[in-house]
Amino acid sequence: MNSGLKFIFVTMKTIIYKNTKIAYTDQGKGTAVVLLHGFLENQTMWQAFVPELSKKHRVITIDLLGHGATECLGYVHTMEDQADMVHHVLHELKIRKVVLVGHSMGGYVALAFAELYPDSVKGIFLQNSTSRADSDERKTNRDRAIAAVKENYATFVRMSIANLFSEDNRERLDNEIEKVKLEALKTPLQGIVAALEGMKIRKDREVILHFAPYPIHLVLGKKDGVLVYDDNIDQIEGTSVELTTFPDGHMSHIENEKDLLKVLLDFLKKC
Repeated sequence: MNSGLKFIFVTMKTIIYKNTKIAYTDQGKGTAVVLLHGFLENQTMWQAFVPELSKKHRVITIDLLGHGATECLGYVHTMEDQADMVHHVLHELKIRKVVLVGHSMGGYVALAFAELYPDSVKGIFLQNSTSRADSDERKTNRDRAIAAVKENYATFVRMSIANLFSEDNRERLDNEIEKVKLEALKTPLQGIVAALEGMKIRKDREVILHFAPYPIHLVLGKKDGVLVYDDNIDQIEGTSVELTTFPDGHMSHIENEKDLLKVLLDFLKKC
C-alpha cells in the first residue's frame, strides 16, 4: 500500500458451514472485531489494518460466500445467508459479542447480522456502505452487471474495480489498483452473480441506524461513484450515527488508508 503501513501474513483457517468451506483468520486478544470485505474483494483487503488492530483486539477476517477462499453456497447469496455464515464462524470460535466493520457489501452483511443477531453486536462501522435497499435504477444496473460479467468476465471485473476509485487517484494509485484487480479476478463467476443477486434483493435497514443501542460510524467518500454522497448522507439525519467524510472514492481503505485506520481505532475505543 502507498502509506507504508506494516503487513503481516496470518495463517488462514477453514471451517465447514452447510457443506461449504469458509475461510477466515483469527488473531489477537481483546474485544472481537470482525472485518467484512466488499463485493469482488476478499479478506486480503484488510492486510494493512490487521497488525495495528490486533494489538488490542481479537481480529477476525472472513471471506464471504463465493469470494476469496470461501466456496459458493448457492446461486443467490442473500445478505442474510452471509450473516448466518458469519454467525456460524463466531459460534465455532465461541465469540458472543463483536464489533462489525464492513466495507460496501460487507456493511450490508453487518446490518443483516445486526437485525438477525442484535444481542451479538457491540458496534457497527460502515465503510463506504449504506443501510438502504437498492433503488429500482440500481436493481436494473445489477441485472446489467450480471449480463456483462457472464459475457466478458475479465473486462467486467477490471472495469468495476477501476470505477471504485476517484478519477483523481487512478494514476497515483495505479499499482494498488492493479493488485485489487488481480485479487478480484480470483472471484468465481458464480460468486459474482450470487452476490449481485443477493445485493439486489436486500432489505432496507435504515431503522437500525435510528434505534441501535450501540455506537455506529459511517464513512462516505465525496467522489464515490458507487454510493453517491448526496444520496446517502441524509440516512443518518436524526440519528446518533457519527460520520466521517473523505474527499475521495469508494475505496477509503486504500485512498485514505492512514486516516481511515485512525478513525476506526478511535471508534473501537467507544465499543
